[in-house]
Amino acid sequence: MSLYIYLDESGDLGWKFDAPYRRGGSSRYLTISCLIVPENKRHLPKRIIQKMYKKYKWNSKKEKKWSEMDMISRCYFAEQAKKMRNEHPDIKYFSMTVSKEKVMSHIRSDGNKLYNYMIGLLLLEEMSSVDKINFIPDPRSLKVESGNSMSDYLQTKLWFEHNSKAILNTTPCDSASNRNIQFADMLSGIVQGNYEDSNSKPWKILAPVLRSRRLYF
Repeated sequence: MSLYIYLDESGDLGWKFDAPYRRGGSSRYLTISCLIVPENKRHLPKRIIQKMYKKYKWNSKKEKKWSEMDMISRCYFAEQAKKMRNEHPDIKYFSMTVSKEKVMSHIRSDGNKLYNYMIGLLLLEEMSSVDKINFIPDPRSLKVESGNSMSDYLQTKLWFEHNSKAILNTTPCDSASNRNIQFADMLSGIVQGNYEDSNSKPWKILAPVLRSRRLYF
């Protein structure tokens, strides 16, 4: 069995909390979200995104980011994503959010390790249940300092700790050219918005079909 996992994030790995977020300060939360889909259903999530471009007359040559969407289109996405999940239970939405202000200082010295740890907690169990994983993160999710360490970290954990024979293929792809990563960006925006901005309307729609975890809360 082969799975496709599309990943994106919201927030940042900065630690400046003496100023408001977006006004000189860092985000107070970091969210990683994933769209997990069987190989034969990869067309379904991207179909929702394409439908939204047509419905709201967005410029198809320019990626529509979650931060640019209004509340009507955000709630519409949440409804469509929920409907697809209910109709196709083998399509899954995972997320993990860390409360950064409660992260210990020695961990803050290397945020990349925290990032890799979060992804491991979020995905290793699911990854270990299949033979092949096509892991497609947005390139921004691969920290420069880490090189290939995230992929190596996950593969090592799968083989030696989860007794899995799964082969992990990691292929970064920009959300601007991949509608399924754009779908993951919107998932991440829903979760991050609930915590960072107390914007819970889309969250309340999607929460029943989203496996969401929290860290350092």
